[in-house]
Amino acid sequence: MTILITGARGKIGQAIIARLHTAGLPVRAASANPAELTVPDGVEKTELTSAAFDGVSQVFLYPSPDGVAAFIKNAQAAGVEHVVLLSSASVLAPNADNDPLALESLLVERALAASDLTCTFLRPDAFATNALGWAYQPKPIHHAYPDATIAPIHPEDIADIAVEALTGTALRGRHITLTGPEQLSFREQLAVISEVTGRDFPIVKITHEEAEIQMGRFMPPNMAGSLLALWAAATEHPVAIAETTHSLLNRPTRTFRQWVAENSGAFLS
Repeated sequence: MTILITGARGKIGQAIIARLHTAGLPVRAASANPAELTVPDGVEKTELTSAAFDGVSQVFLYPSPDGVAAFIKNAQAAGVEHVVLLSSASVLAPNADNDPLALESLLVERALAASDLTCTFLRPDAFATNALGWAYQPKPIHHAYPDATIAPIHPEDIADIAVEALTGTALRGRHITLTGPEQLSFREQLAVISEVTGRDFPIVKITHEEAEIQMGRFMPPNMAGSLLALWAAATEHPVAIAETTHSLLNRPTRTFRQWVAENSGAFLS
């Protein structure tokens, strides 16, 4: 039976497709613009219409509240056995209903939970790739909460766990919070980037209000406020290490330093 991957243009979707195809499993890649997809030879490309579900047993789903009702209807009609949702750890926050970082994932989780589909929710915390934003910022980096401590996860680890959820049974039906293997403040992350690249990435603390103005230049105010509140909380209460590829798959967990080494060119351009 075929495995359908939605959001197939994203890095995690692409990584999952590559792993499944290499394993010889039938894979179908779905996107709003399938003609623009780059996939291995033999991987079918499709739009996410009812026809995309023909013969599908498993689905990897990116969260999109606008299309979730149609998705559930089509998946149920096709007899899909299992859905693996790429959700977010932000859904666990006490104010998730009012948090723009959490709301899309939360609405999709609730819709799936109300259906009769068997679902696994993967809830990664901060992605290591978020650090790419610093590559394009003027130096020094200005930050209101340089000592906010998180546990960034390598996207390849998310792909490994998603593939296990799609092809095995041990993770099926679980709601799993995912992190990387180590707690790092933003100050410590920038120190790692400096060490790996040989280029200095200093950080300067600014006020919450200054950060609101700075971030408001490139994101909606409610999104900036949500991020700043998250970082303020992570300064007082560092994000705990949750499940990793080591705890779930008994495989080495990729570190933030490893991610920086793999992407050092972005910080040197």
